[in-house]
Amino acid sequence: MKEKISILKDEILAFIPKNQDQLEQFRIQFLGKKGKIQDLFADFKDVAPDLRKEMGVLLNDLKNNAQKKLDEFKDNFLPSTEKKLSTDLSMPANFLELGSRHPLSVMRNEIINIFSRIGFIVSEGPEIEDDWHNFSALNFPPEHPARDMQDTFFIEKSSENGDIALRTHTSSVQVRIMENNKPPIRAIFPGRVFRNEAISARAHCIFHQVEGLYIDKNVSFADLKQTLLYFAKEMFGENTSIRLRPSYFPFTEPSAEMDISCSICGGKGCNICKYTGWVEILGCGMVDPNVLDNCGINSSEYTGFAFGMGIERITMLRYGIKDLRLFFENDVRFLKQFEGVL
Repeated sequence: MKEKISILKDEILAFIPKNQDQLEQFRIQFLGKKGKIQDLFADFKDVAPDLRKEMGVLLNDLKNNAQKKLDEFKDNFLPSTEKKLSTDLSMPANFLELGSRHPLSVMRNEIINIFSRIGFIVSEGPEIEDDWHNFSALNFPPEHPARDMQDTFFIEKSSENGDIALRTHTSSVQVRIMENNKPPIRAIFPGRVFRNEAISARAHCIFHQVEGLYIDKNVSFADLKQTLLYFAKEMFGENTSIRLRPSYFPFTEPSAEMDISCSICGGKGCNICKYTGWVEILGCGMVDPNVLDNCGINSSEYTGFAFGMGIERITMLRYGIKDLRLFFENDVRFLKQFEGVL
């Protein structure tokens, strides 16, 4: 055994690998599971008891010398950049990559900040709603054709206790805050809503809204227009123009839809604005007196306005995104474009 160790020691000293392949050959030949040193350890059981201590020390030294030689040559064959990293302790550590905010979260926070600067507070409500808060209190009587405007995910349909459904708009939170607070009321309601729609580049069954409500004495349509003009300029730039077109919503009267001058083409016309120079971003109007009365607010004393916008639509316009489905796919390549955006 002692002679075999001495011969193997000389072989290890004489073996000079000249490249990575030869170094791997050295490892397999001497340190591998079927290598020469392992064979000696297998033979160790046949060594006489009085010689085992001496042979054990020699075997361990042999293995340690082979491993030391392997490590030294491994460093020699490393690329210069890796060699520097392995020896230069002043080099910075490789920290884990930090994530980034989702673009919808970025836009939601910015919308909230814009309205908070003019006194709007934030209020939220449940995503599962009863018929009263989702429809009836908002001037949607039973069998009213306006209910057909929204494709609803019903959880429970009951003629006795009223239907239970996933909310189709955050207007339900408006009802809750009017029921539980006295004017003046100035609040916005961000949240997720659900409608039974086919998923496409322009529509989804899940999306996000921000609605706003202002109730006080002598609130006029002019107040609504100035509030929305302020929002458009803060969000899309000082040169942004708006226009209001007559529309219909059961819970506001009069009602309007608001367009902004297209921020993609500057109003010249493109596929985003359908070559009109204008893009619709929200619906609005004066709160219908019936809604105020339903919520316990005297409509002969108070007036108010309300508006609602889709966060996805605003985000698509802001960043030039053409497919709404990208927001829900969790594609890292898409999300990494928003790193550093707060």
